[in-house]
Amino acid sequence: MKRRTPPDSPMLFEDVPLVPDFRLELKARKAGHWPVAGADEAGRGPLAGPVVAAAVILDPKRIPDGLNDSKQLSAQRREELFEQILATATVSIASSSATRIDATDIRKASLDAMRRAIRGLAIPASYVLTDGLDVPLGLDCPGQAVVKGDARSVSIAAASIVAKVTRDRMMTRAHIIFPAYGFAAHAGYGTAQHRTSIEAHGPCSLHRMTFRPLRRTEPLSD
Repeated sequence: MKRRTPPDSPMLFEDVPLVPDFRLELKARKAGHWPVAGADEAGRGPLAGPVVAAAVILDPKRIPDGLNDSKQLSAQRREELFEQILATATVSIASSSATRIDATDIRKASLDAMRRAIRGLAIPASYVLTDGLDVPLGLDCPGQAVVKGDARSVSIAAASIVAKVTRDRMMTRAHIIFPAYGFAAHAGYGTAQHRTSIEAHGPCSLHRMTFRPLRRTEPLSD
């Protein structure tokens, strides 16, 4: 019987590096597109807080060492790279609130934040590499969606780090306003601690009321 090739088998993706590099950016540059921005988001899955998107145009001569998918890095290393990225690259950040997520859906809210981040770059991008399956509509340049892009492109990896660190910092500040939920510890994700806090106190204005298990509860007044 013929064996089915797994979707991410090296037989299908022989050119995919084990760590992100600059090849996709150079390919776009060879095709006449420069500068190239990478874009990614953080916070699609949590029960509370915004989804945050970042767009990054790296300086080819000043690419920080160790860029990788933010999920593969420690919090300390993300913070270090975040500062290096801001010091050497062109960066734009945008977010969509829990209210906007509930009014549309998480995919639309994520793409809208990504679109605004890309369009907010101080240096307009000529081409965009986005993580995942979609390129936002309404851009002033063409783009390419890259599956597992934060593991293939250093520009997308840089954007993933900026988005992740920015969102984590936002949720740490949210903890000061809503200390009952422990946002500083779990950043709004559906941990056991977070779910127990929701059961004890009800949701707050940062919770995404269209997400399970919040759909059947009523938000507390601010």
